[in-house]
Amino acid sequence: MTISAGHQFDPSVLREYDVRGVVGKTLHVADARALGKAFGTTVRRSGGKRVAVGRDGRLSSPELADALVDGIAATGCDVVRVGRGPTPMLYFTVYDQKTDAGIMVTGSHNPSDYNGFKMLNAGKSVFGEAIQELGRIAAKGDFETGAGSVTDIDIEDRYVERLLAELDCDVAKPMTIVWDCGNGAAGDVVRKLTAKLPGNHHLLFDEIDGTFPNHHPDPTVEANLVDLKALVAKLDADWGVAFDGDGDRIGVVDGQGRVLWGDQLLQIYAADVLGRLPGASIIADVKASQTLFDEVTRLGGDAIMWKTGHSLIKTKMVEAKAPIAGEMSGHIFFAERYYGYDDAMYAAIRLYRILVQSGKSLDAWRDAMPVAVNTPETRIECSDDRKFALIEEVRARLSEAGAEVSGIDGVRVSTEDGWWLLRASNTQPAIVARCEAADEAGLDRLKSQVTAQLQKSGLSSDDFFAPGGGH
Repeated sequence: MTISAGHQFDPSVLREYDVRGVVGKTLHVADARALGKAFGTTVRRSGGKRVAVGRDGRLSSPELADALVDGIAATGCDVVRVGRGPTPMLYFTVYDQKTDAGIMVTGSHNPSDYNGFKMLNAGKSVFGEAIQELGRIAAKGDFETGAGSVTDIDIEDRYVERLLAELDCDVAKPMTIVWDCGNGAAGDVVRKLTAKLPGNHHLLFDEIDGTFPNHHPDPTVEANLVDLKALVAKLDADWGVAFDGDGDRIGVVDGQGRVLWGDQLLQIYAADVLGRLPGASIIADVKASQTLFDEVTRLGGDAIMWKTGHSLIKTKMVEAKAPIAGEMSGHIFFAERYYGYDDAMYAAIRLYRILVQSGKSLDAWRDAMPVAVNTPETRIECSDDRKFALIEEVRARLSEAGAEVSGIDGVRVSTEDGWWLLRASNTQPAIVARCEAADEAGLDRLKSQVTAQLQKSGLSSDDFFAPGGGH
């Protein structure tokens, strides 16, 4: 161990689930090198030595990755570099190559001027207090030292073969599928994957381009799915799939162009898993539809509602021994038949397999789902130093009024009409709101309740759910 000059990160980049900021403003090459030293130090002190490193297709990623690798190697850790690709390929490398840790340079679904780092060590996500500890290690300059080796490996073909292995069934009726890569890091993998996959495959924006010239790579925003829907309609395709910037979140549309959100996809995956594992635990985040939890219960599963956040969900999966979990944001986690992390390409192949084996079209699966009306996930601006206190104020008022409240993550309130949710975002200066009811009249009543609570806590808007209402 050597105490050297310390390094201070901009406090805004040390977030709950990752390290992330605006390149050249809050995130710099020096930060990547210092993070490498701090991360390598924690790996060494937890008994590890080999670290896998990958990067996405952003313009800033090569330079940040080089500095990160320099920092890690300077702690005496050996680095296994996998180059450019999606985040799940980096996770796969950790398991396949049996490295002790992994770190991905990625800005995920954020705009092109953002970048950051997702980490895992000793088989667990690095998040929350562990990220703050990296900041403290860097600030003190309390680094391990050494001269680690740096090795480049090409894991892409091996990863693609692992994805293809999931389709372990005869495909009697090949499907027509549209794949929208959004110019994100999944492009090269999807090109190789679809070249070997049965069926007729049409790729959109598969060239990796860190400027994202066609549309923003976030499949949870319906406006970003316009091109996908149009090509599905033009080709009369069976379904379409879209990926976020680093390939760990999935978006899906059926043959009619209807979006299947994360909780609806989880219904399909859960039905498949519970057919093999009766009574298994299925985890979804607090933003998920009540129809999902009810359907899991109807199918004989143990429906668990949990906190939003991919690191938190993965941790809960291990604790509950759950074979599958998912979030509204399109993170789907598979521990049965896979490694327990979120992989949108794997989720797409798994969906393909379910459709083949069930003999039901995606349209038919969608038609059979219970009907509910809900708001999209609505983000309402609220400063970081105010958002958590505001939620506690709402909780106190609801408690005093005797409301039926779940406090797993924020406040989720059940009424005769349905439910509504308010929670503080862990990644933005915002309050997240969502409502769900059986009909539009009930939804309007729920939205009025949310609006009233936010107004009582000093936020000013007559309709937070109107376009721009939260701003």
